[in-house]
Amino acid sequence: MFAGDSVTDCGRRTDPAGLGDGYVRNLYDDLGENRPTIVNAGISGNRAVDLAARWATDVVAHDPALVSILIGINDTWRRYDENDPTTPESFESSYRSLLDALSCPVVLMEPFLLPVKDGQPEWREDLEPKLAVVRKLAVEYGAILVPTDVELTKLAASVGPAALAGDGVHPSATGHRALADLWRQYVLD
Repeated sequence: MFAGDSVTDCGRRTDPAGLGDGYVRNLYDDLGENRPTIVNAGISGNRAVDLAARWATDVVAHDPALVSILIGINDTWRRYDENDPTTPESFESSYRSLLDALSCPVVLMEPFLLPVKDGQPEWREDLEPKLAVVRKLAVEYGAILVPTDVELTKLAASVGPAALAGDGVHPSATGHRALADLWRQYVLD
């Protein structure tokens, strides 16, 4: 089960297979014929509180064997485009409610930002405390942490951030491939 925002969604609600065309689809293809059932529950625009509001029906009701969560960039972005901030405390409370409802292994993927637009470097001030929450919760809940922000930032230093995410947030095909590879590296290897 993959849950999150637009980075996970990637058009899954209009895809007959329900997977979208991003990293979830890449993982589905990578795992081949012996893959487990994969469900994509991403919804574009979601923040942690939105994910929490639909968690019981969209995730827990599936009785998943493993849940992978990638949420948080909209919790930062809304501060800058709609003056609607999410405090680190509120973010943590919503995120904890997700984790408390699960009784299966969990993968936490860091929200990430690859600044390409004017003003985006300043978003780090808001994103860093949320990254700290995700990292802390991974330890506390015994979850696998996929350090996507750290690793994509390193990769962006060599290929350029726009090659991975044209707007700094939504991955390109290359960015989604990198996300899938990171997920496999930290979860399956």
